[in-house]
Amino acid sequence: MQNTNITILLVDDETDILDFVGYNLKKEGYNVITADNGKDAIVRAAKHIPQVILLDIMMPEMDGIETCRELKRIPALEKTLIVFFTARSEDFTQILSLDAGGDDFITKPIKPAVLISKLNSLLRRHVQSSSPATLFEIGDLQIDREKYMVFRDGKEIQLARKEFELLFLLASKPDKVYTRDEILSRVWDDDVIVGERTIDVHIRKVREKTGSEHIRTIKGVGYKFVP
Repeated sequence: MQNTNITILLVDDETDILDFVGYNLKKEGYNVITADNGKDAIVRAAKHIPQVILLDIMMPEMDGIETCRELKRIPALEKTLIVFFTARSEDFTQILSLDAGGDDFITKPIKPAVLISKLNSLLRRHVQSSSPATLFEIGDLQIDREKYMVFRDGKEIQLARKEFELLFLLASKPDKVYTRDEILSRVWDDDVIVGERTIDVHIRKVREKTGSEHIRTIKGVGYKFVP
């Protein structure tokens, strides 16, 4: 597993922990973004769509449990792993953490070796259990996600990379409505400034190549794929 492809959102109200844990994660090759409160964590998670969120429980204003529940309401974070930090080891806290939607917890004080080992283990299991097939069929289309190839009724369709990524995103969850913000976040890099017109142009090109009946516009919201 290439850690450079993994983004981790680290959330804790203690600056020392952000610095200490962040340093050790970066040393392992992970991309790290930070937040020191629950509200900022929600905003940054929705923007960056991290693969993992390391979340402190005991925070002022909005604690980790409430923050986790809010994060779970964001569709784009459906596959994001949430691991709690807690200084409280009693069963009640652990059960509350998992019931809120957490995938695991790590007891403070944090030992870097234990954190990295648990994190790597969680990610391996997550990849093994959630990796979709490389080739899948939906309607009259066949999409090969590894080779960036699309076929319609057995004939190859030439798509540019961003066109493919846009089609794959929409087709991966048929009938789910993706907002424009979700599409921009998932298909275009956060560092690249693009306007809504960019999405419209790519949608038009994908429709021309794969069939206009597959991508439906939901006025004022976004787009969805119809098999």
